[in-house]
Amino acid sequence: MNIKVLIDGKLKESYFKEGVLEFQKRLLGFVDFKIIETDKLYEYCTSKNNIYIITLEIEGNMLDSVSFANKLKEIQQEGYYGEIVFLIGGSCGLPQKVRDLSNFKFSMSKLTFLHQEALLILTEQIYRAFKILNNETYHK
Repeated sequence: MNIKVLIDGKLKESYFKEGVLEFQKRLLGFVDFKIIETDKLYEYCTSKNNIYIITLEIEGNMLDSVSFANKLKEIQQEGYYGEIVFLIGGSCGLPQKVRDLSNFKFSMSKLTFLHQEALLILTEQIYRAFKILNNETYHK
């Protein structure tokens, strides 16, 4: 499975970079995982075929960690999508035309996070999901 996280903006703060890199490293044995910093979210998504787009939106569906893991498994088992793409907006959120491309609107919380924080939390949750799916222990 290929998972990409597109973030509108740069990962600037060293403490966020370190956290994201740690979970990215931990994901190596589970999935092909990449982070792309870009201001061209719409262009990326419309230039690809067979991608499952998950937008991070406060109004989206909230899932617990097990349900999130099962959602990733469900997408993978469909066999149609070659890539899961998570989209994280910048300080103004995601433009409506990007939100309209979404296959699944996901909310990590009713709280608003910096895009860098959202990336770190999402990367950790993707790692946690693969630990759950592989019946491996991970602290709670």
